[in-house]
Amino acid sequence: MKALLKLKPEKGLWLQDVPLPTIQDDEVLIKIKTIALCGTDLHIYRWDGWAQKHIETPLIIGHEFMGEIAAIGKRVTHLSVGERVSGEGHITCGHCRNCREGQQHLCPNTIGIGIQRNGAFAEYLALPARNVIPIPPALSDDVATILDPLGNAVHTALKFDLVGEDVLITGAGPIGLMATAIAKQIGAKNIVVTDLNDYRLKLAKDFGATKTINIQDLSLTQILSALGKSFDFTVGLEMSGHIFAYQLMLESLSYGAHLALLGIPEQELSLDFNKIIFKGLTLKGIYGRKMFETWDKMIHLLESGLKISHVITHHFKAKAFEQAFAKIGSGEAGKIILSW
Repeated sequence: MKALLKLKPEKGLWLQDVPLPTIQDDEVLIKIKTIALCGTDLHIYRWDGWAQKHIETPLIIGHEFMGEIAAIGKRVTHLSVGERVSGEGHITCGHCRNCREGQQHLCPNTIGIGIQRNGAFAEYLALPARNVIPIPPALSDDVATILDPLGNAVHTALKFDLVGEDVLITGAGPIGLMATAIAKQIGAKNIVVTDLNDYRLKLAKDFGATKTINIQDLSLTQILSALGKSFDFTVGLEMSGHIFAYQLMLESLSYGAHLALLGIPEQELSLDFNKIIFKGLTLKGIYGRKMFETWDKMIHLLESGLKISHVITHHFKAKAFEQAFAKIGSGEAGKIILSW
C-alpha cells in the first residue's frame, strides 16, 4: 500500500510503498478514504524541536481520517465490513486508575497513532475496535475526516457553561474557529476572537464571532483599549499556546472567570499568579477528547445543526502532500484534506 512516512530524522515526508498492516483479534482494518492535516503533522514535517523529542523514525504519521472497514478481527462483533468510520487516535491501556475510573483521556500510558504507532496517512490503518467510531449517514465524508480536531474544540468549549456568557477565544486556528461555532450554537452572549492572521480572523467572523482583533503590533494596553468596556469576559478559551495570549487572558478575564487551556506552549511560560489568585480564576488544562463522551456530544451537535464544514478550505490528492504542507505552513488555510 501507499503511505506517507517520516522516513528520516530531517525535514520532509516520503511517499512510499509499505506492507499492508496486519490486525489483531480485537482490531479492525480500515481502508482510508480521506485524511486531514493538523499542527502536529506540521511539526513532524518540519522536524522541529518537539518532533525531534517525540518521534522515532521510520513512522507513518497522521491521526485525522475517515474510511471504510475492510476487515475485522475474530473478537470484533459490533462492527461490520463496509461501515463508514473514523476513530479515536489515543490508544489507552485500560488498566490504570484513570482508565478504570472512566477518565481514559488522562491515561498516562496512552499511545498515539501517528506519534508512537503507525498512523492514518496510508491507504490502510489497523486500529483497536474500541477506538472505532461509526459515522452517521447525515455526516459528510469531509466532516467525518475532521471529527478528531472538532473533538478538541468540543471538549474545550463545553468545559464551562457558555450560555449567556462573554467568551474570549485566543487563537483562530481550525480548533479555535470550530470552538467559535460551538459557542455561538450553544448560546454564548458575545464571542471575541484574537489572532495574528487576518485570513483566519475573517473565517472567525463567518463562524459567528461578535468581534475579531488582530493583535499584530498591538500592545496589551492597546488591545484592552480596543475591547473597551463592551465585554465582561467570564470564560476564556486559549487555543494558541502563545505567551501573549496567556497575558491577554489574565488581564481581560473578569473576577471569578473560567479559563480552559488547550494551546500548547513551545517553551516554558512565566505567568503572573497574583492575577490568578486575586481574581479567583479557575484554570483547566484540556487534552484530547473525553473517551467517549466527547464523540457522542459532537456528533449530536452536528446532527442538531452545528455547521463546521467551511473550516475545510483546501483539498489535495495525497501525492500532492508537499503543496498541502506548504499551504498549511503559509497560514492561509483552515483544515486541509488529502484523499487517496
